[in-house]
Amino acid sequence: MSRDDPAPHSQPIRRTGFVVIGRNEGERLRTCLESVCAVGARTVYVDSGSRDGSVACAYGFGLPVVELDPASPFTAARARNAGVDWLTSHAPGIDFIHFIDGDCELLPDWFAVAHETLAADPMLGAVCGRRRERHPDASPYNWLCDDEWDTPVGLAETTGGDALFRLAAFKDGQGFSPELIAGEEPDLCHRVRAAGWRIRRIGHDMTIHDAAMKRFAQWWQRNRRSGYATAEALARRGRRNPRMWREVVSNVFWALPLAWPFWPILWLRVRHQGGAMKASFITLGKLPHFQGQIDFWRSRRKLIEYK
Repeated sequence: MSRDDPAPHSQPIRRTGFVVIGRNEGERLRTCLESVCAVGARTVYVDSGSRDGSVACAYGFGLPVVELDPASPFTAARARNAGVDWLTSHAPGIDFIHFIDGDCELLPDWFAVAHETLAADPMLGAVCGRRRERHPDASPYNWLCDDEWDTPVGLAETTGGDALFRLAAFKDGQGFSPELIAGEEPDLCHRVRAAGWRIRRIGHDMTIHDAAMKRFAQWWQRNRRSGYATAEALARRGRRNPRMWREVVSNVFWALPLAWPFWPILWLRVRHQGGAMKASFITLGKLPHFQGQIDFWRSRRKLIEYK
């Protein structure tokens, strides 16, 4: 083999681009970039209006930086699309895109395992693994995040924010919907699966996430955003997925005052599956979820009235 012929193991690196997104991630971004740059693949950082030196940090790693125009709302979906646009324009040989959030650290052996999984199934459009929380014992909110990341292994409906995609599958799914403030991954993956691709979650550690969630208000806001995303998903895809109707109607029911006397029943049911702390937060979480759903329905009504 001549020096001009790349070794077989180098091919995935040459054909893969990383999109790192962030906003005011501080030292978490430095950790993220160190882990991604260790892979040696083409990488672009997309910044959403940071004021903490994140852009300078990325430049310090020698990375190209895309700074989003603040004239349009910042969303993770918009940032990821911008990263893909940059890679496809500046690295035309890219066939795979790995997304990772700036508050995550890529684990050393994940990249090779992810590519092996895609290579074994030509119709696999995306693969993800186990995202773990960095400090799950630091607060109950961090622990809840870690528990949330532990999704079933096997064929899946969606990935999270960290995942390796085939560029062809990403394009068939028409990319992320940039206007979505949350729930952009299930939205994209729905279109990817509709185009005939499969998505798989494997039982291998992928990234370490640093939620740094220590306050109840942070947990409440996170659940509120989740409720907003659920209601928006229902509006977009509910006709083709009856399960979404059941989820939304169930949450509305449990959030209404008339259902509060029956909360112990819900608590006991969840406790049987995941313990007392999880049951308490899942039950209480019906309220911020409902608040988020109301937020979406109000915004949708205003849009209809405006039109």
